[in-house]
Amino acid sequence: MNTNNIYNKAIALVTGANKGLGFEISRQLAQKGIVVLLAARDPQKGTEATDKLQSEGLDVEFIKLDVTDSATITAAAQQIRDRFGKLDILINNAGIYLDRNVQPSQLDINTLQQTFAVNFFAVFNITKTFLPLIKLSQAGRIVNMSSTLGSLGDTLDPNSPYFDFRGIAYQSSKTALNALTVQFAKELADTPIKVNSACPGWVQTDMGSTDAPLSVEQGADTPVWLATLPPDGPTGGFFNSRQPLAW
Repeated sequence: MNTNNIYNKAIALVTGANKGLGFEISRQLAQKGIVVLLAARDPQKGTEATDKLQSEGLDVEFIKLDVTDSATITAAAQQIRDRFGKLDILINNAGIYLDRNVQPSQLDINTLQQTFAVNFFAVFNITKTFLPLIKLSQAGRIVNMSSTLGSLGDTLDPNSPYFDFRGIAYQSSKTALNALTVQFAKELADTPIKVNSACPGWVQTDMGSTDAPLSVEQGADTPVWLATLPPDGPTGGFFNSRQPLAW
């Protein structure tokens, strides 16, 4: 890649970015002239995805990162520090949904723990590890990929199209993720860093299935918007289609 004036460019890291929503978010950020570090745990899949975006003339690099492996998280942070000296945008996109339509009383505890390991504990670990680099940015942005299914208000609303959804592991992990968003936003309120949760909507991905009404291009819009907010943009919020959602 072209390294001319690279330190004057914004640097973004997107987790779980070798396919689906993470891949499209990476594309849209790179189309804005941002250097995108496409993070994935599988080097072959990550490299193939990176090659595809590079073939479109986009400034994208692969970086190995398994969100449940602290060693790879630490190594990635050191790699970014050595190469770029900062991180401007962190998008915590990697996530899993293992308990679709499973009633709480039928859920296996291991499934619950596995879900939280990826959807919550990993996001906390990554955010904490990369925060010193984000503080070196002039306008740091952290975007946590949440879901309307994590909204307690929506879950209890009989008029919601998601009222009949079941999946306490996934839903509660996203509720916890929203709490994480709020707490980091409060800690960083007096800094230029903005921390927000994004619901992409029901998107046509491996997780969302082909039944979903939204394309990945549509789903990527809100997280990309939050990743590139101006100085007077919101922080500590939960958004879908660029509009606030109920917690």
